[in-house]
Amino acid sequence: MAGSSGPAPSSGQDYKPDAVAHADIVPMVWFSCGLAALAGLLFGMDIGVISGALPFIKQEFHLSTGMEGWIVSSMMVGAAIGAFFAGGISNRFGRRKAMLYSAVLFFFGALVAVVAINTTLLVVARIMLGLAVGVASFTAPLYLSEVAPERIRGTTISFYQLMVTVGILAAFVSNLAFSYIESWRWMFGVLMIPAGMLFLGVLMVPNSPRWLAAHDRFDEARNVLNKLRGSREEIEYEIQEIQESLEQKEQSRGFDMFKENPNFRRSVLLGVSLQIVQQFTGMNAIMYFAPQIFEASGFEGTAAQLWSTVATGLVNVLATFIAIGFVDRLGRKPILYAGFSIMAISMAVLATILGIGPSTSFLQYTAMGALLVFVAGFAMSAGPLIWTLCAEIQPLRGRDFGISASTVANWVGNFAVGQFFPIMLVGIGGTMTFGILAALNLLFIVFTLLLIPETKGISLEKIEKNLMGGKALRDIGA
Repeated sequence: MAGSSGPAPSSGQDYKPDAVAHADIVPMVWFSCGLAALAGLLFGMDIGVISGALPFIKQEFHLSTGMEGWIVSSMMVGAAIGAFFAGGISNRFGRRKAMLYSAVLFFFGALVAVVAINTTLLVVARIMLGLAVGVASFTAPLYLSEVAPERIRGTTISFYQLMVTVGILAAFVSNLAFSYIESWRWMFGVLMIPAGMLFLGVLMVPNSPRWLAAHDRFDEARNVLNKLRGSREEIEYEIQEIQESLEQKEQSRGFDMFKENPNFRRSVLLGVSLQIVQQFTGMNAIMYFAPQIFEASGFEGTAAQLWSTVATGLVNVLATFIAIGFVDRLGRKPILYAGFSIMAISMAVLATILGIGPSTSFLQYTAMGALLVFVAGFAMSAGPLIWTLCAEIQPLRGRDFGISASTVANWVGNFAVGQFFPIMLVGIGGTMTFGILAALNLLFIVFTLLLIPETKGISLEKIEKNLMGGKALRDIGA
């Protein structure tokens, strides 16, 4: 230990020296987190690209309704599969290599889409891109949570979500640009550029010190922390916390740990529930079917609908800065309360207008405003903070399994929303559909109150100690 300012034995989070609590954030932390967050850009672009490409794909290949749906949803199937296997890949090869594999899949998935001569190859490309998204959506938040100091952990994971929103906006703008030459292949082709950037960038960042320590590579973990932390006291404190976490009696990992340890099952089920909540806010339905929703709101013509979609993407980006600015100041729960309230109110307004009928310009623009407010509510809260919480609540030995389970739940929920939202919109109408979304967001306020912990400023090891000690889920950040 480093002199008298080091932590007392077995003190854990209960005692934290000022040299640790107020240590400087070194440039390598921001560099590593920035490059990891680049995976979010690809994630977002892959989500956004299909909305603009699909009309031209449909025209070129004369798609049936079934094949149209499969081209959209095959990416989500690939993402669920990728997320399922991402835990094993990340645990065996490390977070850094998992991100490299994801970049390679992104690049070649986009390339196959560009050269696809039939729908079969296009579906293969979408599945490859989905596999890449699944691995990236698992690995990047996990890497960020393990590399960033606890006092900026929420900010860095929120920055990842910001890059997702930037990617969606970039795809919407790219779709609009290439729509004038009707080139869906170029819409997919631009994905290869950030994929190459991610691959080259990840080669320059260190591996996760917690992953190294979990694989008995403590010397390497210490060397990495020397690059990521600003003082010897901070390094020694963090090494001790990691060692204490690894020395717990529960030595099993992954699914074995899930079967044997009821406290771990609680954190896994909470993570799964959080991702289902995120999907059933309705945000991805808005992203996938924005042009159709704007059409139902009275905006006619492809150009008007695409420009409205770009406006949606821009609001999505800007509102994410609210989460980045306040997640480590106000905490997770206050922002979630605000976000779910905003989403519930805006969906209720949209449902009411669709029930009346957007017969005037005032009602049309009010409906558009309600939709944009909904997007802002999601982007400032459930968008980034669900990923943050899922990366924080899992114990070290079960983190790969726990986050893998929650990420799979995200993509299964995403698939379900993508499949059933248009059916609901046609079958029961916009008023009932958006009314249901309003009611769900009200329920999520109660969910936040009863089950979600406040993890602001708490180390991963302290959260784990509280979880394994049997504290109520909403109190494990105390």
